[in-house]
Amino acid sequence: MEQNQCCHHQHGHAECIRIVPIFNHLEDSQMDLIAESAKTLHLQKGEMLFRADEEDDTLYIINSGKARIYRLSDSGKEQLVRILNPGDFTGEVAIFQPGSIHENYAEALQNTSICLIKREDLQKYLVEYPQISLKILSEVTMRLKDSEKQTTQVAIENVETRIISFLAENVEKGSGNSPTIILPMSKKDLASYLGTTPETISRKFTTLDELGLIKQLPKKKIKIMDLDQLLLHTE
Repeated sequence: MEQNQCCHHQHGHAECIRIVPIFNHLEDSQMDLIAESAKTLHLQKGEMLFRADEEDDTLYIINSGKARIYRLSDSGKEQLVRILNPGDFTGEVAIFQPGSIHENYAEALQNTSICLIKREDLQKYLVEYPQISLKILSEVTMRLKDSEKQTTQVAIENVETRIISFLAENVEKGSGNSPTIILPMSKKDLASYLGTTPETISRKFTTLDELGLIKQLPKKKIKIMDLDQLLLHTE
């Protein structure tokens, strides 16, 4: 694995533990204890965190930066699974299934700092603080629901409807009827995530722009001119 391992002082790890929902409900002293067994890893943009078929024995928490999880089909085509932002984690399967291997790939989308906790360390904490297991279960259940929704959308909705649903889901609460959002991924990854091609994504964005429903801005920003009108446009 192309990794630059760097063991930070404990504060760096504690910060990492505090931003992730599966730990931040614990008392400070408990989080500090977990932080003692964490390691910090720094990846440059484009470096791999792990690859398919490698041993899966670690919980990875994104501290800063961004990574993408993807899988390769039998034909070698990439399928985006999800984007990891600060506070997100992956590798939870390893906690409950000793001897498991990675089925996906994880790549840093920018310079990224990641906290690592080995399975044997984490299992000790699960015994001591059972509520962590419940938090992990809750998070995994949410992911399953998202995955099922995504599969259903790809199966029955047209691409334009999928794009509009995706834009609406990324609108922050309380940002009004004419919000500006930042796409959390590239159009190439968005195409993979929505089950279409980058060319189709670009074409649909242009159509929505020409209809006056959105305005494409630099740096992956999208201005939604009228959210209600945009949602009414879904067929």
